[in-house]
Amino acid sequence: MSAVIDFPLDEQTRTEIRRVFELQQQTKLAWRRDTVDQRLARLQRLREVFSDHRQQMLDAARADMNKPMAEAVLGELFPVLNTIDFARKNLKGWMKPRRVRTPMSMLGTRSELVHEPKGVSLIIAPWNYPFFLSFVPLANALAAGCPAIIKPSEMTPAMTGVIRDIVAAAFAPEEVAVFDGGPTIAQALLELPFDHIFYTGNPEIGKVVMRAAAEHLTSVTLELGGKSPVVIDETADVDTAAERIAWGKFLNCGQTCVAPDYVFVHESRRDELLDAFGRVLGKRYADLGASGEHYGRIVNERHHQRVTGLLDDALQRGARVAVGGSTDATQNYVSPTVLADVDPASKLMQEEIFGPLLPVMSYRELDEVLEFINSKPKPLALYAFSKVRDTLDRVLRSTSAGGTTLNHVMLHGMNPYLPFGGVNNSGIGKTNGYYGFQAFSNERAVTRQTSGFSATRLMAAPYSDRVRSMLNRFVR
Repeated sequence: MSAVIDFPLDEQTRTEIRRVFELQQQTKLAWRRDTVDQRLARLQRLREVFSDHRQQMLDAARADMNKPMAEAVLGELFPVLNTIDFARKNLKGWMKPRRVRTPMSMLGTRSELVHEPKGVSLIIAPWNYPFFLSFVPLANALAAGCPAIIKPSEMTPAMTGVIRDIVAAAFAPEEVAVFDGGPTIAQALLELPFDHIFYTGNPEIGKVVMRAAAEHLTSVTLELGGKSPVVIDETADVDTAAERIAWGKFLNCGQTCVAPDYVFVHESRRDELLDAFGRVLGKRYADLGASGEHYGRIVNERHHQRVTGLLDDALQRGARVAVGGSTDATQNYVSPTVLADVDPASKLMQEEIFGPLLPVMSYRELDEVLEFINSKPKPLALYAFSKVRDTLDRVLRSTSAGGTTLNHVMLHGMNPYLPFGGVNNSGIGKTNGYYGFQAFSNERAVTRQTSGFSATRLMAAPYSDRVRSMLNRFVR
């Protein structure tokens, strides 16, 4: 569970990166002429090889992060298979040119939108969901007709090894390739003029990716993160809220970009909510010790120290543990932990937690919560629990977030008909379903002159009084 040591990039590896990149440059030209059936065949090939490696993926997820089998299936395997199946079902419609209306001033023409592949794409995947966040963008790239290079995280070596095996079994390097290693590999890849970069990770590295992309005017999709808040008003069913928040927060040991990051609950329901969390966690994680089999681990020692540092700082500033609070450095273990009386100035409330710590704070008036949320960078997700429709609408109208689920958490990201992504600090661009296909596609505007008559003939020099009169009528 320790990170791979990053070594200086040798010339042989750099040469191989450039060789594969140049091969994919040739592939992208050939793939521009793709048929629907050719793209469907590649998606099916990915699906078959991915499915064949099911047990290897489950074993690797357990080895790297102690992921329970159910969580690996739900959070790693299902999203990939669902994305492939949804794309295969809808690809013909997505690829079909879409007619758009033509104004009277352009009489004699017909216009349409054509989705063409952007070209060679770089997918930089994180460590928290390596299979999901490598192969979902890859499926979208293949649906759009783009060859790709995947750079998985060095922090999950077992899962990275399986990613490499799946890609090698399904594709030739000129179609899809994997280069694994540390930051020096990422840096070498970012020096190349890719046609699109899809990065998932934290905002600070997102800025590095965006600066590198700017050198080549490369388009980017940045799936970042942030502190996703939860608001619980006085009318909410706190037992249900605790159950649903606990599911989203402690899935994958809290290492999920859209996990609830902190909770604001009306002061009249605070103690009730804390008691509900105690019951839910006691039932779901009956043994909160480091030997529990139904709960994951922090990815490595460095991140374990980071999370426990956040916990220690919060406790030193007056927070108290309402539930959990156990740690074991030898296992990179932090128990599901709920904290009360948290100081808003603590590090826990300044940084994205990305671990199984849940701060709970109380409020009197909703305006103070909305003001607090709006004082922070825009989150990737926002959640609210209430039985009052006007309250939920008020939270929506008064805040900005990449996505929102009301009276539950994280479900908006599971609907393939909705776009998924952040806003400003939490991300740029959208993915999911059609929006994932669109991320790797250029919407090409096409206008066809369909008759011998063209309005431009009337607008050509020399400009008569009649032409000037017509133009004046256009701009009134």
